[in-house]
Amino acid sequence: MASYVLVHGGGHGGWCWQRLAPLLRAEGHDVHTPTLTGLGERSHLVRPDTDLDTHITDVAAVLEYEDLTDVILVGHSYGGMVITGTADRVPDRIGQIVYLDAASPQNGQSLVDVAPALMDFARSDSRVVDGVDLVLWPSPDLGLLYGVTDPGDLAWMQRHLTPHPWRCFEQPLHLHDEARMRAIPRTDVVCVSELNDREAPNEDRSVGAQRVWEIETGHDLMITEPRAVADMLLRLASL
Repeated sequence: MASYVLVHGGGHGGWCWQRLAPLLRAEGHDVHTPTLTGLGERSHLVRPDTDLDTHITDVAAVLEYEDLTDVILVGHSYGGMVITGTADRVPDRIGQIVYLDAASPQNGQSLVDVAPALMDFARSDSRVVDGVDLVLWPSPDLGLLYGVTDPGDLAWMQRHLTPHPWRCFEQPLHLHDEARMRAIPRTDVVCVSELNDREAPNEDRSVGAQRVWEIETGHDLMITEPRAVADMLLRLASL
């Protein structure tokens, strides 16, 4: 049995894995889908100081308090920032790290550095609520940006998406033992999508990955192609 920890991206929550997680569990694996502070069902916990470090702490705490080891740590989109920081903080608990069409930052980079065009888009609709600068406000256009086109899926997402604290996107990632973190076996799953076309090609994106797999679907691949993604992740459990 493998232990998977699936970390969602910006504006999402643990809910976004509802189609994928059961496929992994059906094969006998342990699956955790934490929701990051200030998002999804934890949106009421957002504070002005909610940032990338907060979310790294969220995920590291799941690994520690659930006594998880040899974890297959998976991050989608902004979740790539979070899993990179988590792998640096608790590397002894992680067996593999997987980037699902995710940000792959270098030490000292923020998501603004990694995906500037997308962050410009996010910043175009910024609103301050109770002292928190929030972006990625839910809208049908936002669902389309994530590569989801089915009307039913878009309506479902619209009900669940929540705005995201901007501070998370502008805070640089600081690694404490980068060499040890980079030594963890890594897989990149890259979507062929309009979302990636918004950014200039990044030749360094998958440097250091032992495996790079492509899938022809939109950015929210766990919603649009859960079976294909599950099959990819299940292959890793036998490595």
